[in-house]
Amino acid sequence: MPKTTHDDDVAFIKALAELLNENDLTELQVKRDYGEDDSLNVRVSRRTEAAPQQYYAPAPAQQAPAAGAASAPAAAAAPAQGEDPASHPGAVTSPMVGTVYTQAEPGAPAFVSVGDKVSEGDTLLIIEAMKTMNHIPAPRAGTVKRILVEDGGAVEYGAPLMIIE
Repeated sequence: MPKTTHDDDVAFIKALAELLNENDLTELQVKRDYGEDDSLNVRVSRRTEAAPQQYYAPAPAQQAPAAGAASAPAAAAAPAQGEDPASHPGAVTSPMVGTVYTQAEPGAPAFVSVGDKVSEGDTLLIIEAMKTMNHIPAPRAGTVKRILVEDGGAVEYGAPLMIIE
């Protein structure tokens, strides 16, 4: 089997770089086998400035002027200052890099909302990666307490998606 030319490899790498930019990815790695002793390993990554990642959560409930028993649950539901959602025991993290979709198609109802009860295996959202729609199932049964991503937003591997308790 003839070895591919260097020009073919350069064109392939350029195509990967374009794919990286078009899909707003930070890294892409591919192994291309040409034969038994002939392969090409490529890793294309984009340098990004270390900006703090933003998480979207529902606004905390406003407390009534009179401090009563009704305001205690609202205060308990509000996240603590400086709390890292990824360290929460009920955090559902992203298994891949991609674009998050909270609904099956534009205009359709969201798969889940804050307060919904879910069973293990229920679809929580979709992550699109390399033109493939990946349904993300609930890892356990519980109640959705917080949704930390925005529909159509980018997500990194291991980033917290939502909290299920």
